[in-house]
Amino acid sequence: MHAFANPTRFLRIARPLTIWFAVLGLALVLIGAWAGLTQTPADYLQGETVRILYVHVPAAWLGMGGWTALAISGLVQLVWRHPLAGIAARAIAVPGMLFTALCLITGSIWGKPTWGTWWEWDGRMTSMLVLLFLYAGFIALANSDNGNGGDGGSISRGAAIYALVGAINIPIINRSVVWWNSLHQGPSITVRGSSIDGEILWPLGFTVVGFSLLFGAIVLMRMRAQIAANRVSARLRRLADEEPLPA
Repeated sequence: MHAFANPTRFLRIARPLTIWFAVLGLALVLIGAWAGLTQTPADYLQGETVRILYVHVPAAWLGMGGWTALAISGLVQLVWRHPLAGIAARAIAVPGMLFTALCLITGSIWGKPTWGTWWEWDGRMTSMLVLLFLYAGFIALANSDNGNGGDGGSISRGAAIYALVGAINIPIINRSVVWWNSLHQGPSITVRGSSIDGEILWPLGFTVVGFSLLFGAIVLMRMRAQIAANRVSARLRRLADEEPLPA
């Protein structure tokens, strides 16, 4: 696990991966968007609004997946004290929050013509809104660590525990449409298959993978920026320590 603890070694791998993830991700998103808008039929019930799923589903996936990765980073920092775990958690939080917000916005736009309302306080939508607030809370905690002299972009023990406790919400989001009566449709894609017609479903794979690669590229860029900031801070501290005291 500590094989990539050295920032120099990590950066040597992260630099080319960032470019590959960004280029491939953008290409796949564009292919998926083109296919979803021009190569698939409208749904027989929802009409053209069904095309929102090519953004809504990846956004929901990355909102939940982002918090899962954030919680794993918190666990790694708590247990193994990995020097990059806190940096990874900080890097994940902002794009994770943005994709969660995108999920809520696209869901609301989709819900208006489908359900006749922009918002409904049911289990799925409410638990996803809770996830947005959890991200905001984590970002505030991480920023307060900076203000209290947090070292090298790491997160405090409290922030790491917060990330782990917040992970309880992920299975609640996933199972909410099963546990409670909901306007939101039930699970459409499971290990057993999908209830979505194949003619509509196939571009979704492109956008899910594409947005996931873009998410990874953003996280790597943010980690690289934090490591660079750490190096600048360390250099400034060394210069300050070496500066002779006035006579």
